[in-house]
Amino acid sequence: MPVATIASLLLAFATAAQPAKPALRAGAHAQDVTPEKFPISVNGGMADRKATAAHDPLHARCLVLDDGATKLAVVVVDSCMLPQELIDSAKQLAQEKTGIPAANVLVSATHTHTAPTVAGVFQSEPDAAYAKFLAGKIAAGIEKAHAKLAPAKVAWAVGREPNHVFNRRWKLRAGVANADPFGGTTDRVRMNPPRQSADLLEPAGPTDPSVTVLSVRTADDKPLALFANYSLHYVGDMPPLSADYFGVFAEVATQKLKAGPAFVAMLSNGTSGDVNNINFREAAPKLKPGERSRIVAEAVAEAAVKALERAEYRADVTLAAATGRLELPVRKPRAADVKRAEEILAKAAGRELKGVEEIYARETVLLAKYPEKVTIPLQAFRIGDLAIGAIPCEVFTEIGLAVKKSSPLKTTCVVSLANGYYGYLPTPAHHALGGYETWRARSSFLGVNASESIEKELLELIGRVQPAKRPE
Repeated sequence: MPVATIASLLLAFATAAQPAKPALRAGAHAQDVTPEKFPISVNGGMADRKATAAHDPLHARCLVLDDGATKLAVVVVDSCMLPQELIDSAKQLAQEKTGIPAANVLVSATHTHTAPTVAGVFQSEPDAAYAKFLAGKIAAGIEKAHAKLAPAKVAWAVGREPNHVFNRRWKLRAGVANADPFGGTTDRVRMNPPRQSADLLEPAGPTDPSVTVLSVRTADDKPLALFANYSLHYVGDMPPLSADYFGVFAEVATQKLKAGPAFVAMLSNGTSGDVNNINFREAAPKLKPGERSRIVAEAVAEAAVKALERAEYRADVTLAAATGRLELPVRKPRAADVKRAEEILAKAAGRELKGVEEIYARETVLLAKYPEKVTIPLQAFRIGDLAIGAIPCEVFTEIGLAVKKSSPLKTTCVVSLANGYYGYLPTPAHHALGGYETWRARSSFLGVNASESIEKELLELIGRVQPAKRPE
């Protein structure tokens, strides 16, 4: 056999023995999830509200990625919070339609406070019909994004927007009365205190100005999708129903990237459990409804787009996912707490509850029926050298900063309100300070040390999430 022929055969065998390089595909779809029936309950406040129409549409923004060995789906839903059973139902439906394993699907709520109630908090209870409707729509959105899979490339980057995040928990000067709903006066911080008050000392925690971005382009370099993460609770300057500034961000990002109508931009909520958009040192600015959302969305979108200016797009990235389940104790009320709560409710019988004492009395009675422990889902995605962690709580900023600092991947973000809802997640130090986010209720019931266990478990998941072995 000629030497040249032998050399050619050896080269062919060597090439065939090499694992195939990843060939990324991506698809995205913005699924409308605006309710079709009104009036409908709206949560996000101490009292229930009813929406009779939609101010602007609500969406489940879906992104599906496929490296040939692993498929991932990321969904950001315009909702205040999503219970795990609703999300699990949507994931199962999507798995049946697309084959994407439920464990490889991340579904989070934006935390807009002007969306229909699907999780019971304070005096708003779930609208069962809409919850079923929403689960089906989320699954449909994933299915449509999956059907659009096409060759793509991705880049990731981190920008900064420090001007629109403020810690909303403030330490107060000594001697200032600071009562809680349970008859106590030991809280040392107050959430959303009066602006420019002489009683304010300093914020009780930090903020995170990071804008983490995953940009997806088609093989011929056209914008396909953008996933971003920013640690701001919400803005709250539009009437229900509304996607809040998260929806405005999607519009603005599309405009800034000069993208087409099929482009999907989504903004997930980072670790913002103690952060909002109010500078308590200054007087309230005079703005029209929706103006503040527009200002914030413009700034965050600009930071995201600017961060991508020097980003390197790649089609040879690998994907991976890891999930974990963590059992945590519940801060249940004592018998004396329940007795006091029942007495308060007896006096309010026959009318709407008013004031935090009455509202938290009801929460106490409901929380007494909770189990001693709950098991929560945790999740980590790896997209190239980008890590995305998912926690089903309203996570305090310090926790997100700690995860980013200790993550084995330089570019890491944490999505809150993901894959379920298990209330606020303060650190043990913040529990000691007290304040609204620590008050025992269906919105805050995990054990005092829960954040330490969650942080440790999530970092372990991020550390061990590795791409699947590709077929040779």
